[in-house]
Amino acid sequence: MKIKFGIVGLGRIGKIHFENINSFIEDASIAAVSNLNPKNQKWIKDRSDTKIYDHYHQMASDPEIDAIIISSPTSFHIEHIKIAIGSGKAIFCEKPVDLSFSKVKLIKDLIKDSKVPFMVGFNRRYDQSIQEIKKSIKNGTIGTPQIIGITSRDPAPPDINYLKTSGGLFLDMAIHDFDMACFLNENSVKSVYSTGSVFVDKQIKNLGDVDTAVTTLNFENGSIATINNSRKAAYGYDQRVEVSGDLGMCATNNQLPDNHFIADENGIHKPRPIGFFLERYAESYRSIIKEFITCLIEKREMPNGIMAGLNSLHISIAAKKSLEEKRVVYLDEQFN
Repeated sequence: MKIKFGIVGLGRIGKIHFENINSFIEDASIAAVSNLNPKNQKWIKDRSDTKIYDHYHQMASDPEIDAIIISSPTSFHIEHIKIAIGSGKAIFCEKPVDLSFSKVKLIKDLIKDSKVPFMVGFNRRYDQSIQEIKKSIKNGTIGTPQIIGITSRDPAPPDINYLKTSGGLFLDMAIHDFDMACFLNENSVKSVYSTGSVFVDKQIKNLGDVDTAVTTLNFENGSIATINNSRKAAYGYDQRVEVSGDLGMCATNNQLPDNHFIADENGIHKPRPIGFFLERYAESYRSIIKEFITCLIEKREMPNGIMAGLNSLHISIAAKKSLEEKRVVYLDEQFN
């Protein structure tokens, strides 16, 4: 069986999925794309004879397509999910599913009732180092997790126009880290406390957002996660995770472009961490789409389904609320 995909939206992430499926995965192909700007129409015509649809609903109705990758702007995700469900297509949706908690709760019920296979694109779960940490937790090597520490700092902030519609630091950046903490801990978050500042770009403050933040998650079993985020690290893309348990600790270091170092009278010097998220998590993007395809072929339940998307959004909105109201926010409060 070979899975035929349609992709809606061909920005950075859409192109990654396009290239990965066409170049690395034998059990799938890209049959069609839709909603492209003129630049991306030329990009795809130079690479393949994939069908191009001007309108998404036309692509979703194509009987040759088995599954749809939704990598359109977040504001279109709910509409595109509904159309895909109506056409009976399996769905791989980039995060966040939407910026509205109430809208994602409604779409959760629609997905559940439809029984359409659905996965949220939390690719960092599939990073090899994170998978090894997960194994150490699952097999009891470090005992019960007590403290999880996650550092996530970008080499430079995104374009200000992107930030105007992204939902802010907690919904477009930290959401990955909130999902990671829950993935590793396998426990429900009880409360959230966030604090933040603007150090990088004053325009970000004008948007009512921050570019530097620390968030504490308190889990139902008493364990704790601390996540620190920054839009800019002078030394490159900083991605580290540490999990401390009652029997030990496991952690990941930053990935470097190579293992060489220089030692002199001023100290020991290594290269900066590798690139940005597209380079650092390149393999995880391939691994997650392979898992999605395998689940379709073997008719297995999808991991990180709509509940993972809803849960991470819930925490992100709580973190934003905590920052704004300068207080601990409990997840059993009412959210919109």
